[in-house]
Amino acid sequence: MGITTIPGKPPSEEAVRDFVARTTHHLRYSVGRKKSDASHEEVFRAIALAVREDLIDRMIATEERYQRHNAKRLYYLSIEYMLGRSLRESLSNLGLYDVCEIAAREFGATLDEILDVEPDAALGNGGLGRLAACFLESLATLGMPGFGYGINYEFGLFRQEIQHGAQREKPDHWLSYGSPWLIERRDRIYWVPVYGRMEQAVDQPGGPAPMWMNWKLLVGLPHDFPVAGYGGKTANYIRLFSARSSDEFDMDIFTQGDYIKAVQQKISSETISKVLYPSDSIAQGRELRLLQEYFLVACALRDILRRYLAQQRGFDAFPDRVAIHLNDTHPALAVAELMRMLVDHHDVPFERAWEITQATFGYTNHTLLPEALEKWPVPLLENVLPRHLQIIYEINSRFMEKVLAKWPGDMERMRRMSLVEEGTPKQVRMAHLSIVGSHSVNGVARLHSDLVRKTLVPDFAELWPERFNNKTNGVTHRRWLLYANPELARAITKAIGEDWVHDLRKLRALEPFAEDSAFQKECMRVKKANKQGLARLIWETTRQSAPADFLFDIHAKRMHEYKRQLLNVMHIIHLYYSIVEDGKTLTVPRVFVFAGKAAPGYVKAKLIIRLINNLAAVVNQDPKANDQLRVIFVPDYRVTLAEHIMPAADISEQISTAGMEASGTGNMKFAMNGALTIGTLDGANIEIMEEVGRENIFIFGLTAEQIQAHRANWTYRPTELYSSNPGIKRVMDSLLGNRFCANEPGLFRPLADGILQHGDYYFHLADFDAYVATQEQAATEYTRPAEWARKATLNIARMGKFSSDRTITEYAKEIWKIKRIVE
Repeated sequence: MGITTIPGKPPSEEAVRDFVARTTHHLRYSVGRKKSDASHEEVFRAIALAVREDLIDRMIATEERYQRHNAKRLYYLSIEYMLGRSLRESLSNLGLYDVCEIAAREFGATLDEILDVEPDAALGNGGLGRLAACFLESLATLGMPGFGYGINYEFGLFRQEIQHGAQREKPDHWLSYGSPWLIERRDRIYWVPVYGRMEQAVDQPGGPAPMWMNWKLLVGLPHDFPVAGYGGKTANYIRLFSARSSDEFDMDIFTQGDYIKAVQQKISSETISKVLYPSDSIAQGRELRLLQEYFLVACALRDILRRYLAQQRGFDAFPDRVAIHLNDTHPALAVAELMRMLVDHHDVPFERAWEITQATFGYTNHTLLPEALEKWPVPLLENVLPRHLQIIYEINSRFMEKVLAKWPGDMERMRRMSLVEEGTPKQVRMAHLSIVGSHSVNGVARLHSDLVRKTLVPDFAELWPERFNNKTNGVTHRRWLLYANPELARAITKAIGEDWVHDLRKLRALEPFAEDSAFQKECMRVKKANKQGLARLIWETTRQSAPADFLFDIHAKRMHEYKRQLLNVMHIIHLYYSIVEDGKTLTVPRVFVFAGKAAPGYVKAKLIIRLINNLAAVVNQDPKANDQLRVIFVPDYRVTLAEHIMPAADISEQISTAGMEASGTGNMKFAMNGALTIGTLDGANIEIMEEVGRENIFIFGLTAEQIQAHRANWTYRPTELYSSNPGIKRVMDSLLGNRFCANEPGLFRPLADGILQHGDYYFHLADFDAYVATQEQAATEYTRPAEWARKATLNIARMGKFSSDRTITEYAKEIWKIKRIVE
């Protein structure tokens, strides 16, 4: 079905003929196929190459426009980008969707069949990478000079399969057939030194001149991934680097006859861009991850400086022409690398180089979890990046002098603020390096930003209060509403016009339609159709049935204990027992849908996936319960699957332990597609509640302040709740026992022990009763369709704040100081 939410004329015959001709040309001469013999995959490649022609034209025109204006540019450094499929978004943003829909028939296929063969670009894992992708789309749509830098991973995180209820990781080789979107730039290859040792020399005036000796070289080969803005006026790009060995072989080794060793060295170099997030549970994995992070920033900064020096002499104007943003701590080494390049390669005095560096960088913190705040052992840094360690020590020495000057004699504060954490071994704190090296530090939701200042790094916030600010996340509503939910988008456009596509705040005009019975019925019709579509996908994927007349309660996100999929499971167990043991009938029949990947080494998260699937096996096969309760786990959660899931949800589960979710963006996507949120006062849930109204969202549970108080005073005792609350005891006993693991006794006991024996760090039992009661409230309201449709409509209408266009506009004005360049 074509995306025609924006009223307009059908495409001209000339436009269709031209597109067919270009696609036919690429099918024959780029793919090597006659039209009559081509598979859907081959037609996809030919169409994508034809679209790429238009993207390249836009990229060239965009670059000429930026150069005419001598525009300041943003460079966004991110270890991951979760892009999903690109053909549909490119066609739509370029205004070619309807043209291609007609043209596809000339090749014996529907456009939907062609779109379905494109693999997701496996360059990211979760919210961090998806946010980066949304930001790049908004930058292009707004006509701002913003470019991404990343790694061109050959393999993604992994492809998730479920075998006997357990997650199994399979290689995600998204580049097995190459990508039609990647534009190789062999003229922009960069050489990156690693390893080696430092020697102290003397420069011409007689001062110290550190010499980095005996390094090995990596080669970064860039590929540009075009990103077109809506309307096609601007096309920016993400520059992704592939690692190559410095020579095809080490010829000395090769000529000595050790061919195997020569090949192994080449393979070892190219491993750096092989896979996203290698396991850091072993030393080799940690070293590879450090190499990846340095490889990214080294290639990016060489490219940034090359472009800058092509137009400027000297570095005084660098912060006026260049903004570099660190998307979390993974690219934090960019601070030390820019210093190294300025001081060692361009003879900028250290103090001046530091002023330039701080004025150039901005840093976004994405997590409060201690294990996610990167630290690198000093011995590892000394081995891999000896010069950078010297620079970090020098930065730290000068920084400690400032701390001591402000707080004389406060050695404990110095210990807390130092870039180097004492211990065995010593470790470099990358979040501290990012804060010290940046002029702006932001969180991604108001609560999160407050907690960054007050609990994560309060000493830094006291030293530099002006650096800390909030930029609440947003998502690109064009992908997550206009394209993912075209029927709903059509209904909105019919009601209020098309301006909301450009400015999501215009959705406010939809509010009066919340009381309009015709609009309510249309929204419910669209929701039913989307649920039927997801049910078909679930059946094709899992062979499980999801009746579309059930309430669809969906929990789709990365598997982590703080996101509390386990609390959701405990509620389902409670409902199951209420049916089969208490003889109750549910207020409304429900299907609970889960989707999400667990990190390969995260044992408890993988055990929760196993529990979900074992619970599903019991519930779905029990004739006493399956006419009103179903449980389904959909494997291999990714962007394309999310685009099917988000529009089908009635209830969106956002139930993280308060104070632990930075923001969340799934909550925004679900709500703008008409799902009602059940959630805690955490992350962006708070701001969603403020926008949509407390009466149009289901909020429960302890607040972040209450949880902090419990932890500080040791006042939370889950065992007392277990002993005194029969409902909790019944659920917990099923985990302690073998009700859902009859063939593997004791399988889920570690989950129960984590709650009862180890303090329930994520407060499952503390929030259980409130969660059950709020779920029942939601079920009761779902039995009143008109009222539910009214609330769903108000959720859609009041989501204007949560567009990434708004977020990017704030970053551009307040941090990056970049402007729209559209003429």
